[in-house]
Parts: sequence; structure tokens; C-alpha cells
Amino acid sequence: MAVISESQVIEALKTIVDPDKGADIVSLGMVSGVVVKDGHVTFAIEVEPERGPKLEPLRKAAEKAVHDLAGVLTVSAVLTAERHVHGGPKGGHDHGHGQQGAERPLLPDVKAIIAVASGKGGVGKSTTATNLAMALSQQGLKVGLFDADIYGPSMPRMLGIEGEPVSPDGQTLLPMESYGVKCMSIGFLVPEDSPIIWRGPMVMGAIQQLLRDVQWGELDVMVIDMPPGTGDTQLTISQNLPLTGAVIVSTPQDIALLDARKGLNMFRKVDIPVLGIIENMSYYICPKCGDEAHIFGHGGAKAEAAKLSCDFLGEVPLDIVIRETADRGEPIVVSKPSSSHAKAYRDIAKKVWDKVQLIQSGAKKGPKISFQ
Repeated sequence: MAVISESQVIEALKTIVDPDKGADIVSLGMVSGVVVKDGHVTFAIEVEPERGPKLEPLRKAAEKAVHDLAGVLTVSAVLTAERHVHGGPKGGHDHGHGQQGAERPLLPDVKAIIAVASGKGGVGKSTTATNLAMALSQQGLKVGLFDADIYGPSMPRMLGIEGEPVSPDGQTLLPMESYGVKCMSIGFLVPEDSPIIWRGPMVMGAIQQLLRDVQWGELDVMVIDMPPGTGDTQLTISQNLPLTGAVIVSTPQDIALLDARKGLNMFRKVDIPVLGIIENMSYYICPKCGDEAHIFGHGGAKAEAAKLSCDFLGEVPLDIVIRETADRGEPIVVSKPSSSHAKAYRDIAKKVWDKVQLIQSGAKKGPKISFQ
């Protein structure tokens, strides 16, 4: 197979002319963020916000021009623009790519969508999201796992998946699969050690296309591993996906709880139900003497949940086995299912799913009507 280069991609894009400006999109400086990996190409086309909705044909023409190159397997181009969306949740902003109405809807066959979030990094959110997805799958559910952390994707490593997703038609991708769970991450499309140097709107466009242009099929639930913090990505996902609810992951210490509170309040402000808080790294059991140590404190998340009128879903210990299994791509729920740690994740998953079903049953019933 021919090897495709970034310069070849640029040359192909020079044939695409902006209909309003009469020049090619490369000379106009509209092309950015070109990434080429093993025949998979991604790039962004930056446009003015007011022109975004009518430039979908230009985006598709650019994708086709690159896809026609020898050696190209898949192409993903995003239009990037910032624009105000009237009538959005809480009057917020959508940093989209101007493709509403022209593209496939986001996740039409997914019955429930759960966001796993944290106010700060380093609290074990991705490990929690991965094991939560595996535990839900063990309940007999059809599960998807989406890595929304564009700058720091970790799912390929945590799921032990190598290689790239396959495109059956040159337009959509088949999701990767691990232990019966369908998954997708930008990490499957770029080298592991290659930084993603994209501005916020480009990230938003990439996330929407990874959700829209993947053949997820029918799923009972999708778990979304959110990036840490309360920025554009979290807001865009909250506003563009019908999230069933959010799970907040925190460690027990005060600084982590402060950031977790911010994350929880963000979801509440955009009317997303918070399913509960998980305390990760809750305690440490010495393997030699069996003593329990509270390295980061203990019980802080449970106390915070009570203070914020939010459910406490459970605690997971700080244990080297959880870290080792994640690094090997063997989540502890599937690699050591009889362990107490795996049981903790399964108990949390059951609580989460029970709450999801409760929310969905309430939505189906609709409002009560009283004739008095």
C-alpha cells in the first residue's frame, strides 16, 4: 500500500476552492491540524461562524479529494467555527462545526448515555469509566465506551487495543471492541506519542464526528470518559447529546472535592441529572500487615455527596493491582472478576444502572394530569 504524506494531503486540498472567496482553502489559510497515520487522515477547515452551515458541501469535497489519494483509508474533516446557538440550554454557546441538519444524528440508537467526569485530572476517572463500562457489560447490557479526552486519550492503552478502526465505506468507521464493549478514541487515529495541537473548536468538531461517523449500532448504554475540568468539551457534550446522567469521580482530599463540586454544579446548571459521586483511592490496605491507611483522607466524597444532596455510589481503594491491570489493558473487572475491587466496581455499576432505569421510567410516564 502506498504511503501517504502530509504534503500530499495539502496538495490535494489546494484543489478545493472556497465558493465565496474564489481561492483554494490552503492558500486562504483555512486548513489546519493535519494528522496522517497509517492511511488515516484528519484535518480541520476553519471558517467564519456565519458561513459554517452552508459550507458542508466544501467539507465533503475536501474529504473526497483526500480520500481519492492512493494510500488513504479514511478521512475525517471538520469545519470549525464558534457561533451562538439561540435556545440552547441555559443560553449557552455551542462550539460546533456548522453541520447541523446535514449530517447523521448523534447516537440515535443508544438508549442511555452516561458521562463520567471529574473536576481535575489524576483522580482515576478513566480507570473508573473503563471498569464501569465493563461491569455494565457483565450485567448483560450492550455497552459502548467513548473517549472524549482528545488531548490525553487513554482508552487504547487501558483496553489493550492496537491498530486502527476499519472503514467499510470510506465515510464511517467501525468501532473497535474490547471484552465485548464497543469503543472509540482519537487515540486509535493518531500515534500514541503525537500531541494533538488543536484549538477548542477543532476539538469540538472532532468529538462530534467521532460520535456521528462511527457505526455504533444499537446500544443499551454508552459511557463517555470526559476530559477533566469544566471547559468547552464538557459543555458541548452536555448540550449536544441527550445525556441520561453524569457520574462524578473524586479522591477524598479537600482540593479534589472542591473541583468535583464544580463539575457537579456544571451538570446541574445544564439540567443533566447527577447520578452520584464515587470516591476513588479511598483507602490503602498494606499487603504485608493488612492495616488500612487513608493516604488522601477518607469519607470526603461521601460527606460532600450528603452536603450537595447527591447519592454516594461507593468507594474504590488505592491499590497497585488496579493500576497494573489498567496499564496492561486488562481492566480489573474482567481480569480479576472475583477480587474485592472488581466487586466494588460492579456494585457501583448496579447502582448507576438502577438510577438510569429510574430516570428513564419517569421520563416515559410523563407529567401527571389532575382533573380537580
